[in-house]
Amino acid sequence: MSVVRSMPVKRSRPAQVRTFAEPNPSRRPAGQDRYTISEVVGYTGLSAHTLRWYERIGLMPHIDRSHTGQRLFSNRDLDWLDFVGKLRLTAMPVADMVRYAELVREGEHTFGERQDLLYAHREDVRQRISDLQSTLAVLDYKIDFYADARRASERA
Repeated sequence: MSVVRSMPVKRSRPAQVRTFAEPNPSRRPAGQDRYTISEVVGYTGLSAHTLRWYERIGLMPHIDRSHTGQRLFSNRDLDWLDFVGKLRLTAMPVADMVRYAELVREGEHTFGERQDLLYAHREDVRQRISDLQSTLAVLDYKIDFYADARRASERA
């Protein structure tokens, strides 16, 4: 699955680009680097179906297999899933997440394109936050309006 961009996104670039979110090793046993799909389900809260789907659509990197064919996830895979979870929370389209994963697999020469994709998404997130803040202001106004109206009717 690929994403076709109709317009390139140009943004100023910071000095450093990170590929993954900060790892969250506290959710996994110390000293372990191989996890079954059921263990990953427990650590991430994702379903086994979702993990298989992520692998099938190319959102997950190659997952190692045991001699019996059982998926074996690494700490790096769990770090990647943490990052994907952050992208999901920001409502990044799956197609963009898959495109980002493809760029990661292509190597360091795609840093600029990855960064552009993240910059564009960050602007979308900022706009949604702004929209939510103005919506919250309307809700606060209405709540205050009804509170004042109740107080006035209780005094009468």
